[in-house]
Amino acid sequence: MNEAIPVSAVAADLPSIRLRNLIWSLLAIVLTIVVIVARDFRLINFIHVLAGLLWTGTDLFMGFVMGPIMRRLDLHSRRNIILRLMPKMVFYMPTLAIITPTAGFYLASMMGYLNAGYPQYWWMIAVYFILSVLTLQGLGILLPTNLRVYFEMRKERPDGEKIQRLMKSYFKTVAIQGAMQIGIIFVMSHLATGI
Repeated sequence: MNEAIPVSAVAADLPSIRLRNLIWSLLAIVLTIVVIVARDFRLINFIHVLAGLLWTGTDLFMGFVMGPIMRRLDLHSRRNIILRLMPKMVFYMPTLAIITPTAGFYLASMMGYLNAGYPQYWWMIAVYFILSVLTLQGLGILLPTNLRVYFEMRKERPDGEKIQRLMKSYFKTVAIQGAMQIGIIFVMSHLATGI
């Protein structure tokens, strides 16, 4: 059975996806590019670590905290949260997913890891593998799911079952992302300390 909530039940002042929010994403990316061009090791490291913490923290929070909470909410409450959260997440997460590996690549290059021999070579292969999976999941599953759920929720009569199915998949994928990000942190800690 489709649980439908009329649009009038949701506040009229809900935020929408505004392309002007892309300005903040572009500013963060441009700042990252400026720091990379300046080849300032400390700032590249800072940007990489900060963006990685924000990305990983958000994935862990969304997958392991918000996911279980959202599953227990009624559709009306979920709808209100999603319609306010998704317009920000659509820009926030892809920005972090671009900045973190980009700064990480240049950091690895400056530290000599791109030409590493055995056994660091295999640790770098692990980084590339995990990063590829994170990117494919983020751009191929999470971003489209965010948009599908958001646009379904904006309908006058959203399909509750469809939304529930999409969000279940979304939170499982975010939880997998969080676990993989812990894995990449383990690999990077090994590379940084040589232990």
